Amino acid sequence: MTYVPHTSTERQEMLRAVGATTIEDLLTPIPAEVRLQRSLDLPPALPELDVRRMMMGLAEQNADLDHYPSFLGAGSYDHFVPSIVPHLAKRAEFLTSYTPYQPEISQGMLQATYEFQTMVCQLTDMDVANASLYDGSTAVVEAALLAVGPSGRGEVLVSRALDPQYRVTLQTYAHARGFTLRELALEDGATSLAALEEALSPATKAVIIQHPNFFGSLEDVRAIERLTHRTKALFVVAITEPASLGVLAAPGAYGADIVAAEGQSLGNPIGYGGPALGLFAARAEFLRRLPGRLAGKTVDTRGQTGYVLTLQTREQQIKRERATSNICTNQALLAVAATVYLAALGKQGFRELGEQCLRRAHYARERITAIAGFTPLFTRPFFDEFAVATPLPAEQLNAALRDHGIVGGYDLSRDYPELGQATLFCVTETRTREDIETLVAALEEIVGTES
Repeated sequence: MTYVPHTSTERQEMLRAVGATTIEDLLTPIPAEVRLQRSLDLPPALPELDVRRMMMGLAEQNADLDHYPSFLGAGSYDHFVPSIVPHLAKRAEFLTSYTPYQPEISQGMLQATYEFQTMVCQLTDMDVANASLYDGSTAVVEAALLAVGPSGRGEVLVSRALDPQYRVTLQTYAHARGFTLRELALEDGATSLAALEEALSPATKAVIIQHPNFFGSLEDVRAIERLTHRTKALFVVAITEPASLGVLAAPGAYGADIVAAEGQSLGNPIGYGGPALGLFAARAEFLRRLPGRLAGKTVDTRGQTGYVLTLQTREQQIKRERATSNICTNQALLAVAATVYLAALGKQGFRELGEQCLRRAHYARERITAIAGFTPLFTRPFFDEFAVATPLPAEQLNAALRDHGIVGGYDLSRDYPELGQATLFCVTETRTREDIETLVAALEEIVGTES
């Protein structure tokens, strides 16, 4: 429990202990231009009932994706969450549980974590998975750090079709740790094999690609694997839409060394930027270098099955700065939700999920690109996202779509200005034929009005 000093004497003693006289002394490192130069504009205190009414009123202003069809993906995906998922995941045993350092009182959470790891291994066809990380971007970072090793030196090649937020996060860590990042050019919406072959060298520690990539396009993963392993670099596959694994080959089947993925869409709803769930799986040889927590299955002195945290000597609470990772927690509750979700769907249900996303997205692209001025940007196969050149800027299109009660696609000009006026649309199993036809009619009306 965090201790909060209640008296001025206690506060003064704590300030003196850190060499400060006032609270203001602690704030001196913050630049004056970014500091609030006035008192907080807070309303007067309200009774609890009035606060509840006010907060409910604010919440009702939010758009509900059940009533406002969304065609926005780009790393966060709207999938149907069966009612059993929140019903089980929000039970007090899971909702209030803490770090399971004491296995004798944490068997339920440890078993759920173990089942989660097992399912991630089954999805990715890898040998071992950890108990999750913060999100997909930090999972990709951890893959790069594992590849460069304790020295933190070497070069990591990154496809420009990797999620832009993941690339920015990688750049932040590369700057701090000392390894070099080099982006690979694209060809028809996917990683250029020629650029990869030219960039590979003895200094290359890892090649990171996303599959399906940020544009929803499928990469030539087998060719990339052959080129990567020719130089003994590690082949890292990032996945932001795990529903794709219902219809695509698992990364282990085409030679991936590490899989770093985002698990938000596995039974967890979309929020304003989160919460997210990082998945991390690897081949068995990296077991002792795996970042984060790892749950294991064993037997107790009576021969009964038991679950424990294993290989804890890699972790931060023991090795401090020499730990395999500085991430010292995991998204356990979201991992539980993902476990329940996958168990509820089963293998056949998960396959059908992928097939529905695939069919509906292809139908949507066919209908959208039939509108004058809307053309596909790339010719490569894709999963549930596709990039389209548009006659109007995406920002203008999306503003007009909001007036029609529709959440539009992702504005690609923000991160890929060389593509011009382009939008990334996403269609999952939650979008019906009626939703798609409503979007098409709205786009036709918007373009017609502007012309």
